Amino acid sequence: MTALPAGSIFPKTDVAALGGGTLTLGAPRGDHDWQLVVVYRGLHCPICKTYLSRLQEFEATFGELGVDVVAISADPEEKAQAFADEKELTLAIGYGLSAAQMDTLGLYVSDPRSPQETDRPFAEPGLFVINAEGTIQILDVSNAPFARPDLQGIANGIKFVRANDYPIRGTHSG
Repeated sequence: MTALPAGSIFPKTDVAALGGGTLTLGAPRGDHDWQLVVVYRGLHCPICKTYLSRLQEFEATFGELGVDVVAISADPEEKAQAFADEKELTLAIGYGLSAAQMDTLGLYVSDPRSPQETDRPFAEPGLFVINAEGTIQILDVSNAPFARPDLQGIANGIKFVRANDYPIRGTHSG
């Protein structure tokens, strides 16, 4: 795993989208000029279900800020669809994130604890806010399901950054 540094260009990544077609992570859709990419663990994760339900509640807020919202996991299509159906999600959801793509995005990867959990390695949570220049403005990558950024805080932060031309922070090591 190679961590993506704040202020670096987000590597555009194509993934299959529920409902057909492709989502390009790092390329906002519609009239949005920023993108929020949320990586979730998969259907087996109850914390992910709560988090993505909350993300769904905030989708309009992010949209008002000019931010396109997408969620992605390594789940195959049938599990990603079951996840979306169970939580009644209308978010743009990508699936089938490969091991190579997880590595490119600097995500932590875990093996399933049992076949009942899932049947393949999966990415631990990640959140990337990509600005209009394709640069990583804000990021949070976790090695466990328990650490996730507060979505209200992320929305407030994006609003502040955009209103005040606030610079990207954490762009060099101490």
